[in-house]
Amino acid sequence: MTSSFSSHELELLHQDLTALIHQLPNMKHGKWIERALLVLVRLSEKEIDRLDWKILSASLEDMERGFEVFYPYRHVPKVTIFGSGRVLPDSPEYQMAVAFARKISEQGYLVITGGGAGIMQAGNEGAGAEKSFGLNIQLPYEQEANPFIEGNSKSVNFKYFFTRKLFFLRETDAIAIFPGGFGTMDEALECLTLCQTGRFKPLPLVFIDRPGGDYWQAWDAHIRQHLIQPGLANIGDTNLYTITNNLEVAVEAINSFYRVYHSSRYVADKFVIRLRSELSDASVEKLNSEFSDILVKGKIEKTRAFPQELGDETADLPRLVMDFNQQNWGRLYQLIAAINQ
Repeated sequence: MTSSFSSHELELLHQDLTALIHQLPNMKHGKWIERALLVLVRLSEKEIDRLDWKILSASLEDMERGFEVFYPYRHVPKVTIFGSGRVLPDSPEYQMAVAFARKISEQGYLVITGGGAGIMQAGNEGAGAEKSFGLNIQLPYEQEANPFIEGNSKSVNFKYFFTRKLFFLRETDAIAIFPGGFGTMDEALECLTLCQTGRFKPLPLVFIDRPGGDYWQAWDAHIRQHLIQPGLANIGDTNLYTITNNLEVAVEAINSFYRVYHSSRYVADKFVIRLRSELSDASVEKLNSEFSDILVKGKIEKTRAFPQELGDETADLPRLVMDFNQQNWGRLYQLIAAINQ
């Protein structure tokens, strides 16, 4: 067993870390740098295996690559495209994904895919190399970078699925999901779980099928019969997603989500919705009359940026603030739709 540090040794180490941090160029984030380094120090005195350290270091290296690639594009809106890696270029699903990626990139979005074949390749083909990312995964089979993203500076190879998923979701402003297998189901249900539990920012989630296809309609029927009817999920959760086989509807579902709504966050226990344009007093009163059921107390009110938000690029945007119950996320999506109307 590794010997533990004494309290005096830990204090000296803390002082050394503090001195090191003050020598770093990016002092703006010194508190978080120190916190990360202290986690490593605490782990170093615990009995964990060599494999644990390999997982820790490899996941940090995964995140390092992801942060470096995405940072220059942090203010550019993005759409993540999920779907099967096995569909062929002559299939309707592939052609649908190419057309969707082309249309959405023309709207000013960058496209994020898994960087492999099938729907992933279709997304990179439709958006083009300049407007797309490829987040590849190291697998013993099936997964090589497709020719539309291979060698691109916005192509990233991840060791772990969980770090790859982090960037799919962290960096995106919308998610489009085409038919696929176990991997696609995993991604679809994880996205829904994160949206349903509020562990992910509100965003448009669109399930896209080929014309005449029933893949997502059959999936939705299963959800309603086996999850909602027995009470395992709430009927309001179906407001979290849109199902369509029409590309115009898919693109509009994404664009309309951000027509007035900009973004949201918590400031202490207050839920703050940032808007692209200010709502009238009458509109806010209408929201209060229709959505009082999702408030713990008080009303939905207009506000300006909180002190914690000053210096943020959204500081000048008008806002709504409320005591959201943090449960009815499907209803919150309805509230956002009402704001956008």
